[in-house]
Amino acid sequence: MTNSEPGYAVIDVETTGLRPSWHDRIVEIGVVLLDPRGLVTGERNTLVNPERDLGPQRIHGITAADVRHAPTFKDIAGHLTELLRGRVPVAHNLRFDSGFLEYEFARAGAAIPALDTIGICTMTEAARFLPVAPRTLAGCCAVADIPLDGHHDALIDARAAAELLRHYLGLAHPDSPWAHVLHSASALTWPAIPRTGTIAVRRGVSAERDTHFLARLLDRLPRASDTVRADPYFALLDQVLLDHHISAAEADALIALAAHLDLSRADAVRLHHEYLNALAHAAKADGIVTPAERRELDRVAALLDLPPTAVEAALASSEAPRHPSASGGFRLQPGDLVVFTGEMEGGREAWEERARQAGHVPHGNITKRVRLLVAADPDSMSGKARKARAYGIPIVTPDAFARMSSL
Repeated sequence: MTNSEPGYAVIDVETTGLRPSWHDRIVEIGVVLLDPRGLVTGERNTLVNPERDLGPQRIHGITAADVRHAPTFKDIAGHLTELLRGRVPVAHNLRFDSGFLEYEFARAGAAIPALDTIGICTMTEAARFLPVAPRTLAGCCAVADIPLDGHHDALIDARAAAELLRHYLGLAHPDSPWAHVLHSASALTWPAIPRTGTIAVRRGVSAERDTHFLARLLDRLPRASDTVRADPYFALLDQVLLDHHISAAEADALIALAAHLDLSRADAVRLHHEYLNALAHAAKADGIVTPAERRELDRVAALLDLPPTAVEAALASSEAPRHPSASGGFRLQPGDLVVFTGEMEGGREAWEERARQAGHVPHGNITKRVRLLVAADPDSMSGKARKARAYGIPIVTPDAFARMSSL
């Protein structure tokens, strides 16, 4: 989609926070193209990998599992310049969106025109065309009778802002209130940035691409079980299953380790049964399997793609575990260092205080002495999460940490 005639480019961005000066980044961008009469001629939308945590995920609803498939802003900068060149930038709160775009282009090594000086802000223009409307996009759309389902999705919001602009143009007809702006935009100089051929990524992509990790292991002749290969695999399972969730990054780690250990899919399935058997053996050690222990076994079986009957078989077995290391034995101890990352419900300070009350020590940065990273999103791409993965430090959700710290 290239830019062959003047018109408008209606933009919306979702971000990790409110200010580029605080190192917040764009995580999604939507662009709707309109001709001078307000007719839609095209649109573009993609998630953007911010190479950091995603900020207020409760607001924008974007997951790190999806974003890990997305291009960086630098990857899409060339295509964006083609979309915006010669067009009038439009946004609801243009100063916000243009500030982030200018910041991202500058990080990519390209200076672009000051968009808010030549663009149209549908929020500001509401004072002229919708004088009784609130300033918010939702409020303006409600007054103008424009649907807005799925607010804080960049493309949905860009479409809504485009409809607002069309509404304004209709109210001004037959006059053209922005004819001079269309002329000015066509004369602006944009940097020449080569396109990379990057493919846009939409929300929900992880559900399509991230199948269960077992399905991505090679089908080849299994080898006999051996401790040399089983122990490191079980150790990683201990970490991965701490929060009763296998994140996309953890699934990738299991696949990479299985490849390194030359494990086939059949090998992994066998090791999963052995791991479950070891957990069942530990649960039976005191002569009773509590409902909580049974629920834990059922969760592990489901996460490892084992049938429900596998739990019954493991509990019925009298055979001692082949690999005692498969114990699910990770435990936080008093004095352990715990790091937190991402925006958590209740605030990070409250979670750090909870760690102190449980006898743990909140720490500001990841070092090799840190025992656990608690992340709002376990697939977080924050610097802390990347370093934790490099050091083999477990990453768990706040809910999992709450369970662990109350044991």
